[in-house]
Amino acid sequence: MLVRLVVVLVALAALVTGTASPGAAQGSVDGLDAVVEQEMSAAGVPGVAYAVVAEGQPTSVGARGIRRLGEDDEVTPDTPFVIGSISKSFTALAVMQLVEAGDLDLDTTLAETLDELADRPAADITTRQLLSHTSGFSTLQGNASYPRVEGRDALERRVAHLADVAPDHEPGERWEYSNLNYQLLGRVVEVVSGQAYDAYVAAHVLRPLGMTHSFVADGQVHDEMATGHRPWFGTRRALAPGPTERVSAPQGGVVASAADLARYLQTMMNGRDDVLSADGKAQMMRPAGPASPHYGLGWFVDPGSGQVWHGGTTPGVETLATMRPDRGTGAVVLANAGSGIGFGETTQLLNAVTATALDLDYDGEGSRWSQKALYVALLLLPVGYLLSMLWAWRHRGALRAKSGVAGRFSLWFPLLTTSAAAWVLLFLVPRLFGAPLATIRLFQPDLGLVLLAGAVTGVAWAVLRLAVAHSGRTRPAEQT
Repeated sequence: MLVRLVVVLVALAALVTGTASPGAAQGSVDGLDAVVEQEMSAAGVPGVAYAVVAEGQPTSVGARGIRRLGEDDEVTPDTPFVIGSISKSFTALAVMQLVEAGDLDLDTTLAETLDELADRPAADITTRQLLSHTSGFSTLQGNASYPRVEGRDALERRVAHLADVAPDHEPGERWEYSNLNYQLLGRVVEVVSGQAYDAYVAAHVLRPLGMTHSFVADGQVHDEMATGHRPWFGTRRALAPGPTERVSAPQGGVVASAADLARYLQTMMNGRDDVLSADGKAQMMRPAGPASPHYGLGWFVDPGSGQVWHGGTTPGVETLATMRPDRGTGAVVLANAGSGIGFGETTQLLNAVTATALDLDYDGEGSRWSQKALYVALLLLPVGYLLSMLWAWRHRGALRAKSGVAGRFSLWFPLLTTSAAAWVLLFLVPRLFGAPLATIRLFQPDLGLVLLAGAVTGVAWAVLRLAVAHSGRTRPAEQT
């Protein structure tokens, strides 16, 4: 039984790896509104904003739905969404600006830039390796829980916490996506430019591009933002209002509207020298090297199809920005809902709208029946254990009658198997997800609760059987 559970959970972990680039059903911009409405309904998403760039110019923007469940404020093309990891491209752009200004080199090491990392494990990692996710830091390290820091010096204090974190792999050896890379780059931008990260990006990217409905996470509450909605057992729950987090800004904390992101994509594809040289933009949008064949500097790249893209996932919000630089076309889709497992997934919404906007082939994500079955099975697991606990109590006489080697084995072996299953649920599965259980609960609270409940009730059932079996046995009469 344990082997089957492990196999099933490994399959589960493979499902949550981020938003895929659209692949290969034919669509047109004319049918974009219909696709948005259809896919929104199927995914149960409260609100969506989107924008299209064609022939190098924004040609279509739109929005559907509401900013927060239970309220009437509608999403518009100017509604700001936290764009998640699309923010990495803004950090990469800021770094490349400093490189072109002669203030930084792509092969400069962290030891040369950040004094707090000199003679530390990450000292020899270069700027290029951070940009291309070849630093050696792992996905799990990037998603791990670190001490919470706030204030204008949040990035500085976070880097101090990271000083003793050693990369899981040798720098330059392999590609592995990690948020740590861009947290460190955010601090590099601060030290080299002499400005706070949010101030630098606002002054050198957002304002020059006319992104008037966009900003960088600044530790403040912004009521105009779209509210994130996380999956909760087949429904959606709105996130409580709260401040944006400065420390996450370089890897996922830029907040932007669909209309503003269309201007951003237009600039990346215009072939002109403006916020960055044309050559610098082109460098960002091609493979960074042999160890990074599908990632450039802040962008995923697909040399075969010519697509350049990045997805973003933050609690309750999922986003996708896609470009075809050779055609001057691009699309942005922003949804204020996070994906569930099998139920309430947003992947098809993001990809279908993108494919329709860019006239790409896309066959959908399929029925997802296996993912739904897996979610239901995980949901029923703790229920099954609870029913087994009731059965054990009702049949306590049979448990107390067990004796001999076989009897002891049947009583103690379930404790071994349920303990192993608990380890799988609480540690192996999160590791396969590339995030600790606490992070899973932040993004998918229902799944996190189910994993925790399955682990706890399984061990509780095994312990209850032992307690019942040994607590009520009749002791043999003492010999005279």
